[in-house]
Amino acid sequence: MVARLLAVLVLLCAAALPLSGRAESIRQDPMRIPASFPGLLGTSKAVLEALVVRPDGPGPFPLAVINHGSPRDPAVRGQMSPNGMLPQAREFARRGWAAVVVMRRGFGGTEGDWAEGNGPCKSPDYKTAGERGAEDIRQAIRFLAQQPYIDPKRIISVGVSAGGFATVALTADPPPGLVAAVSFAGGRGSRADDEVCAPERLVDAFRGFGRTSRVPMLWVYAENDHFFGPRLARDFHAAFTGAGGRAEFVAAPAFGKDGHSLFSGPGIPQWAPTLDRFLTERNLTPRKTLIDLPTAALPPPPGLSERGRASFQEYLAAAPNKAFAVSTDGAFGWRTGRRSEEDARDGALENCAKNAKRTCRVVYVNEEAE
Repeated sequence: MVARLLAVLVLLCAAALPLSGRAESIRQDPMRIPASFPGLLGTSKAVLEALVVRPDGPGPFPLAVINHGSPRDPAVRGQMSPNGMLPQAREFARRGWAAVVVMRRGFGGTEGDWAEGNGPCKSPDYKTAGERGAEDIRQAIRFLAQQPYIDPKRIISVGVSAGGFATVALTADPPPGLVAAVSFAGGRGSRADDEVCAPERLVDAFRGFGRTSRVPMLWVYAENDHFFGPRLARDFHAAFTGAGGRAEFVAAPAFGKDGHSLFSGPGIPQWAPTLDRFLTERNLTPRKTLIDLPTAALPPPPGLSERGRASFQEYLAAAPNKAFAVSTDGAFGWRTGRRSEEDARDGALENCAKNAKRTCRVVYVNEEAE
């Protein structure tokens, strides 16, 4: 009897081992967030498209709301997808955060008209544009804070470009639970490289937000940012902090051809250490070790140059929907984070054709060979 009991106990312990030693993973779930926006003609409703990326467990996890920029070409707004910021969201999730990429009104699959227009270039109303973007973030936070896997007392907003500017505006009238915020290349009104509509008005908007903002912030601008250059970025910071706002300014080294894209998947090795240090100083590090990300083991297409093979590695780490195209003369092109696989195919072929003398063909869609 004793021997049989011991045997049963051994079997039970063996069965439990895979569970206790199971590798941690990250899950991602699409979400539709109901929102209501007060206006002069009454309350309007919209549903915000979002993507939740978080550790696979019950939580509760601190919340990081990740906010996109606004393309110079208005036609691109509707083509945007939460997938476009999946690599950034994964970096937060593997650090123990529930990261939610939210598409604001007029972008991607979110319902409602675009609400962030600045007005004419000669006299833009940046303050109102920032506040409207902030309201979309506020609505998302209000809904997400009610979810059982979210810790409503530990929330941060992280934005890039117009999303960074909206994040600054959010800190001027913060929602409950907002403990810190991060702006990468925050600003609005860039209509061409190194050309901003009425930059003095943009500086004034930052000054206005600084009068009531007291949430600790991290601001990161690359030295080769061609949307908001180093001198203008420092003017933003001086105006904001001079009015009372709390923001640490980081002048990041040059990144790629335009440092405005620093907060991206390829930029992770450069921006992640700065972010980690800022969060650690504020006791916002829910994990001591990072959750490993799965890696795709696909062979690079033959005939690629060293630069092409490096780009293919970036493609493997990029977000779906994505496609990689090549030509027999060595040209290549790729597109990631699209709303559909077909859109990704078309974009990859278009990018490849820019440098190809021969016909391009798609060789990979996501992780599948064509």
